[in-house]
This record gives sequence, C-alpha cells and structure tokens, in this order.
Amino acid sequence: MKVAVVDYGSGNLASASRALAVAAERAGIPAEVRVTADPDMVGAADRIVLPGQGAFADCAHGLAAIPGLSAAIEYRTGQGAPFLGICVGMQLMAERGLEHAVTPGFGWVAGEIAELDVPGLRLPQMGWNELGFPQGSDHPLLAGLVPGDHAYFVHSYALRGARAEQVIATTDYGGDVVAMVVAGNRAGTQFHVEKSQEVGLRILANFLRWSPQVAR
Repeated sequence: MKVAVVDYGSGNLASASRALAVAAERAGIPAEVRVTADPDMVGAADRIVLPGQGAFADCAHGLAAIPGLSAAIEYRTGQGAPFLGICVGMQLMAERGLEHAVTPGFGWVAGEIAELDVPGLRLPQMGWNELGFPQGSDHPLLAGLVPGDHAYFVHSYALRGARAEQVIATTDYGGDVVAMVVAGNRAGTQFHVEKSQEVGLRILANFLRWSPQVAR
C-alpha cells in the first residue's frame, strides 16, 4: 500500500507520516508512507493524506501553487482512493473558506469554514476535547472508539452549514463543532489526528483499513 502525505508547504508532515507508519506497523498493515509534492506520485497513491496548519486561504494558495497537485488529488480520489484531510486539510474539503478572504475549497462537503462564535471562550480552541457520536456508530473510521474519547484540537475556524449525513463526529466548544466529516471515500478530521495519541493512532489504522464507496 502506497500512502502519499501531500507536501504543499503546510502541515505537520513529519508527525503525520510518522503516526501513519506507527499505526500501520501496529495494525500489521504493509504500508509505504511517503511525503511528496509530486503530482504523479499522488496520482498513483493507494491512499492520500492532506495535513494542514494555518489559514485556509494560505493553505489553498499553497496547494494551488504546485502545478498539477490539486488535480492529482481530485483525479485519484475520484477513482476511489481513500482520502484523509487533517485540520486545515479537512477544511479544504468544504465549499469555501472565509478566513482573510473568500477562498474556494474542493467542495466535497457542504458548508463553509467560518470563525467559531464562542462568546466567553478563548480562540483558538487549543487542547484536548471530547468526541461525540452516537453510541454504537458503525462508521469504519470510528471502529474501536467510544463517545467521550479525547482528541487534540487547535483551531479558530470550523465547518458551518454542514449536511448532517456528512458529519460523523462533533465536539463541544460553546456548542456543537464539526470534528469529523465523510463524503464517500473522502474523510477529514478537524482535530490533529497525528497528535491525538492512542485515539489518533486508532483512527489512522482504521483509515488504512477503510474500503469506502467512491464519492459521487
């Protein structure tokens, strides 16, 4: 299995690739994890991981600045390769972001990325917070998790206007905040899965095992 961790100048690339390698080893999954900005390598990968840190607009522009990279992600995921966006990588799955400017995203999930409206609470939301989802949720990415498991968040912006069927987990920060989304074979975590210790490693192992239907 070839796993491409997309390098476009943003994100915890070393942490993400190391966490994927550890998750694969623990789960007994033979995986070659490569950090790459090469569209050809991304276009041939079995799975694609898109990390992201910073502002939506900066990440979107960084991705667009590498010729063919966005197209390779679109092409390969359109063929069915499982995709995982992390933090701003997840946010880029939305229709648009409102941070600094109105910037188009991939449009794979409904909604836009807007600043959290949490009077009395600090921004960014930084630290450990609980994941919420229905007890007994059968989504493969949540296998082995229980409601209340903690993940590590660092963000001031989040998905607003999401479709309920595309949200598989939330967190509570002055109200429900989207924590995980899925659209066909494309998934994302608002939290830093690579920093979320055992919970994060379990989600990454689930991702490496995942055999989703292709998004349409």
